[in-house]
Amino acid sequence: MTRLPALLRSPVVRGGFLLLALALAVAYVVRDRAAIADAAARLDAGAVLLAAALSVANVALSGASWRAVLADLGSPLPRRAAARVFFVGQLGRYVPGTVFQFVAQAELARDHGVPRRRTGSALVVALLVSMTTASLLVAAVLPLALHGRRIEGWEWTGWLRWLTVPLLVVLVPAVVNPLLRLLLRLARQEPLEHAVSWRGVLASAAWALASWAAVGLQVLVLARAVGLDWPAGSALALALGGYALAWLVGFLVVLAPAGAGARELVLGAVLALATGSGGAAVVVLASRVLLTLADLLLAGAALLGSRSALARVRAQEAAREG
Repeated sequence: MTRLPALLRSPVVRGGFLLLALALAVAYVVRDRAAIADAAARLDAGAVLLAAALSVANVALSGASWRAVLADLGSPLPRRAAARVFFVGQLGRYVPGTVFQFVAQAELARDHGVPRRRTGSALVVALLVSMTTASLLVAAVLPLALHGRRIEGWEWTGWLRWLTVPLLVVLVPAVVNPLLRLLLRLARQEPLEHAVSWRGVLASAAWALASWAAVGLQVLVLARAVGLDWPAGSALALALGGYALAWLVGFLVVLAPAGAGARELVLGAVLALATGSGGAAVVVLASRVLLTLADLLLAGAALLGSRSALARVRAQEAAREG
């Protein structure tokens, strides 16, 4: 294990990992190219462009949620540096196994002087914030849309609503900070220099809720394009709460890259209540493709935009060592 950090700093290993993650992300789109073409035929260009913009907003706001936690822990990265760490590191989600996202972000952040323990802790807290806000939406918003309807075959997902209270308790600084100390001790890492504060948790939660709003609107735009004619409030509640439920299930199915498969099944089951199975399949496929493309777009932009910033950081480190 002591050789792993040095191995991960190798340009060859990093380049190979990035190419693998990119290839897998593209493969998730290419494998369904025929279905994507059929779905595109049912969607007008305006709806697709608006949904694409909302997809980019969802990913960008998720990054802002993570960046708020990292700043709270003592590493307020500039936007370009934070974009490189988060968006490029996030491609690790497409490699089976959640650990690759942690490893990729930790190594990228180290290039900017952020200790691995701080990056890993920020990602843990940001994921807890995402899970908590998603659970809140499932418990508070989805019932407004369903009006007592049952999602045929998916009744078991109702237990996810009970996650809300435990997750809220875990996010209390007096609880999450000892938890992080325990995790770091188990990983044989030094404790954090700065504790998680209420300010950091609430800032991260605000960005997370904004990211959920963006993806909820994305699903709504696509659902309207295939014929969803529910009242605006109920339709938005269905899209927002349905996606939050699907994301939670997908996240818990840790062996599926980026929740692939499980998330689509749950979102399709929810949307089928209002759009029929055919319309739901189009929305689910289009949503996944647009979010994947948003990941690739933002990662590419972050790589291009961070070269000069990274060169400055390395020059400063060389000057200090000299």
